[in-house]
Amino acid sequence: MDAGQTNVQRQNGVALWRQIADRIRTSISDGEYDATGKVPPEFALAAQFGVNRHTVRSALAALAQEGIVRPVQGRGTLIVRKERLNFPISRRTRFNQGIGDQAREKEGLLLRSAEEPASAELAARLKIAEGAAVIRLEALRKADRRPVSRSTNWFPAERFAGIKEAYQASGSITVAFRTLGLSDYLRVSTEITATHADGADIADLQLSPGAIILVARALNTDPDGVPVQYAVSRFPADMVQFTIEN
Repeated sequence: MDAGQTNVQRQNGVALWRQIADRIRTSISDGEYDATGKVPPEFALAAQFGVNRHTVRSALAALAQEGIVRPVQGRGTLIVRKERLNFPISRRTRFNQGIGDQAREKEGLLLRSAEEPASAELAARLKIAEGAAVIRLEALRKADRRPVSRSTNWFPAERFAGIKEAYQASGSITVAFRTLGLSDYLRVSTEITATHADGADIADLQLSPGAIILVARALNTDPDGVPVQYAVSRFPADMVQFTIEN
């Protein structure tokens, strides 16, 4: 890691410990500490980033809370190896099928729901009139009892009245669609970005402050190309990776 990468910015609105946690997390992901299996000592990290050891300690504590590292008396701070769930994105992207046999148990929970008027942006994506009724479902998905995604989904209310109850009963968007008469649907676009977890992510996905999440914005249509669902899903970056399938 060169000197330019170790600098932290003291007046950019992001706490120093969080910037350092991000740098260490990236270094772990890039395999920079693979030779030792642990992160450098606190004094070395403090010198590297030009901060005091208390700031480094706060960064390591956050990473430990995320389950990325584990302090061991007399051995230092060990890296906890986690296998990421591989989530394929294709024309027929389905959560349960995508996770497949990577998890023994898969669960979908409804957190909140509402019927509301479509904003201009949402109306454009779903190709409905601005202000038309949409049903919003906020869902939490788990794999082997671990939260792996928190999603907000919007559906045209005129076509999918009853989708709340169908999802509550099945824990699956695919099954809910089928219950309401839609036997197949297609993924037409997926946009993926990365950001820090917000308060709701931290609570629902059981993350620590400063954790990085992957945000997938997806549009699904029926086989005739009519939009049926727009979803914004948030995944812990250290737990999930995406594979784009042609």
